[in-house]
Amino acid sequence: MSDTTQYRITAGSAAELVRDVEQAVVAGALEPGERLPSVRNLARQLGLSPVTVAAGLAELRRRGIVITEQLRGTRIGPAPPVGTARQELPVPEGARDLSRGNPDPALLPDPAEALARTPLPRRLYGERPVIELLAELAREQLQADGVSAQELCVVSGALDGIERVLQAHARAGDRIAVESPGYAALYDLLRAQGLVLEPVELDDSGMLPSSLARAIEHGVTAVVVTPRGQNPTGAALDSGRAKELRAVLAGHPEILVIEDDHLGPIAGTPLHTLTGGRRRWAATRSVAKALGPDLRLAVLAGDPETVARVEGRQQCGPGWVSHILQSLVLALWRDADVAVQVTRAGELYGARRRRLLEELASRGITAHGASGLNVWVPVGEEAGAVGALLQRGWVVAPGAPYRLAGSEPAIRVTTATLGGSEAGRLAGDIAAVLAGTGASRSG
Repeated sequence: MSDTTQYRITAGSAAELVRDVEQAVVAGALEPGERLPSVRNLARQLGLSPVTVAAGLAELRRRGIVITEQLRGTRIGPAPPVGTARQELPVPEGARDLSRGNPDPALLPDPAEALARTPLPRRLYGERPVIELLAELAREQLQADGVSAQELCVVSGALDGIERVLQAHARAGDRIAVESPGYAALYDLLRAQGLVLEPVELDDSGMLPSSLARAIEHGVTAVVVTPRGQNPTGAALDSGRAKELRAVLAGHPEILVIEDDHLGPIAGTPLHTLTGGRRRWAATRSVAKALGPDLRLAVLAGDPETVARVEGRQQCGPGWVSHILQSLVLALWRDADVAVQVTRAGELYGARRRRLLEELASRGITAHGASGLNVWVPVGEEAGAVGALLQRGWVVAPGAPYRLAGSEPAIRVTTATLGGSEAGRLAGDIAAVLAGTGASRSG
């Protein structure tokens, strides 16, 4: 936002500045990404001291409503943690929406069939929070992937688990190492908790050990890592990279390691965990992408103290994740036909992702997607590429919400529903758009 923007902030104190900006975001008068005036200019407009304005902006940063980056100033965050009057832009009629990161609905099991044959419990206060059979199956799955699961609980999705773990261990102002590019919703969550994001660079094999080491030097208290199916780049740890990262972390037992295995069995690659032997750790395994996004359930394993703290916070709030929901997930996990369907879905997701990568490579375009549901395509300028592809009937996600300062522009394409014939047409359109914008291409 420039100093000439229609909406003008009004405030007579730091508290009023915070309230005015927050209310403007709720009303939609200040939108995500809009730039605020500099401290000096805003102080002059309001008739306040720069110290007072800086204090108000600091509180807005702590709440995750604004972000401040070197050379980019202060702006409204991409997803401020307040309800707003804004609505998502509709997808134009006839356009293919490849922007939202959703699984293919045709590859999800039908929950109605499982519900029809599942006796639903009548859960009362005071009963155990986790169905024991569900816990047993979760332990088997996690231990098969090398994750210790003696202590675990059930949470309402992977992000809910990560939030509860950080609430148990982190305090506002703590520095948290995150992948960059990385999951936009995770960035939003951490900002909303008043945590400071410390970017760690990555390649197709995950976090770069040297970059993680630098983040540790900067004083991080926790590391959040996606071991496979990384969103948005598709990066996946291999055995060599996991060993290198474990070596970097070995000298810092006080650092909390959180793994987000949000794709689980459909990621398309084995799990290589960093949690083994750690004093403080947590690992989430979500069912959202394999069984359906509306099944808001994930299993969270961790060290005894972490799991106990998460369970304690749950008891102070919702108490437990619905046993009806747990029973449904248990029924789906125990169904042999569903297991075959999930395996087949993982194979199809991998084939669709690889097909687009091959089509792009044949046109000299470098892209990334070692695993998962997305392909990350570097571009010269995001808004122009997104707009040009929209004119050609493709809706893709701009990379900006997934990037921290220092990372290069890109677009994210969700390939979960992308048919074989579509892949070639989309790759051709991307090539034409990149040629038109002068983006660099590999030989």
